[in-house]
Amino acid sequence: MDKYFISLSEEEIPKYIIITRHIKKLIDGNKIEDAERLPSIRSLAEFLDVNNITIVNAYKKLQSEGYAVQKIGSGTYAKRKDISKNFKKEYSEVLKKISAKTLNEYIDFSGETPSSASFDIISFKNVLNDVLDRDGAEALIYQEALGYEGLRQSISEVFWENKVDNDDVLIVSGAQQGIDIISKALINTNDSVIVEKPTYSGALSVFKWRRADIFEVPIESGGIDIERFEKILKKNKIKCFYTMSYFQNPTGMSYSTEKKKQILRLAEIYDFYIIEDDYLSELIYDKDIEYRSFKSLDQNDRVIYIKSFSKIFLPGIRIGYLISPIKFKDSIQNSKIDTDISTSSLMQRALDLYIKQGFWKDYINNLNILYKDRYLFMEKCLKEFLGEKVDFISPGGGLHFYLKIRDCIQMDSIELFRIAKNRRVLITPGTLFYKNPSDGKQYFRMGFAKTDENNIRNGIEILGNLMR
Repeated sequence: MDKYFISLSEEEIPKYIIITRHIKKLIDGNKIEDAERLPSIRSLAEFLDVNNITIVNAYKKLQSEGYAVQKIGSGTYAKRKDISKNFKKEYSEVLKKISAKTLNEYIDFSGETPSSASFDIISFKNVLNDVLDRDGAEALIYQEALGYEGLRQSISEVFWENKVDNDDVLIVSGAQQGIDIISKALINTNDSVIVEKPTYSGALSVFKWRRADIFEVPIESGGIDIERFEKILKKNKIKCFYTMSYFQNPTGMSYSTEKKKQILRLAEIYDFYIIEDDYLSELIYDKDIEYRSFKSLDQNDRVIYIKSFSKIFLPGIRIGYLISPIKFKDSIQNSKIDTDISTSSLMQRALDLYIKQGFWKDYINNLNILYKDRYLFMEKCLKEFLGEKVDFISPGGGLHFYLKIRDCIQMDSIELFRIAKNRRVLITPGTLFYKNPSDGKQYFRMGFAKTDENNIRNGIEILGNLMR
């Protein structure tokens, strides 16, 4: 009965609302199990020192919101709400309705990619013209199954110092397509995969679509919980482990070199493969964070490496690449061809020339200067306006923070999303990143890619006022 205790001293909010919110939080947090009988009206009223009508109203509200069912002659029982489909659809619809024109009216903390204002469009326009002058119609017509050879060569030389062969690089239309074609090539119905908890919603969707058995392992500072990870490996035949090695979406966590080596050793022992989504590793602000990918440490050909230029560059370009183990090279390449034959030849050639002429290096350097300042400013504002309301860990890089609403705040992230939207502030609730969406109701992600310092301060101040 003690778990039902709550302070009812807040005078501005009706007592039955406070009780309702508290019981909902207990249900969402598994402290009240699905189908568990709630206390009788009389006993709970006596325990909380309120009248019976207050509890009656609280139970009615729980029923109306789908958190309880009443059984005549038996009592009221908890009902675990499945919010996944409904809210995911709601969130998607909200973002669709906010067009590019009206987005300027919002403070957008939901964006994941750098603002177009940070991109030197003149340089890229000149590169496109140079490609068309050099290659003519061939730039628009000629297709190569693995991708444009010049771009694959540049990737090998600039990003891998020729330690990767050109023919091992497969050009894809962004990281999402990379995950999709790898899944089609490797994962069959009822195959088992492990993901981080929480993880990128696009990867979860792909694995669910492939009807894989999905195991989650909590991610913490330095990477996943190795002890829990190995327990799953011992009991199940795992096909692959999907990971975002730097500034993980949504938590912002990065893997230590030691933990990468531990996971690579386990991959060899338990015969599974690592799908490494190298996400935003270009944006490292903390000098103590060392960049060493799983792929660069891989001695046994266990890593399938994915890198997207779309996240850090321009989303409209839709270019990324992957490097696969020899064992899966043919099947993954065939899966790519079956999906869309070839990624835009013109854009591949333009990106290749953009890298060769040194524009890519300059662009990344400028992004680091711009976003490090913005990152530090947002960190300061979060501490100032939300310090007593949320907990968060500063990631040291990337483009977002991941926050947990403290138990003292009688509000979850979905409720915060809805009321913040009405104040023209957009956040991303954590429910989108979990296999069981209810696990993420106390979390939300805030990105700073689309916001300047003035909007960052104003938006966070608004959230602080809403989270009472």
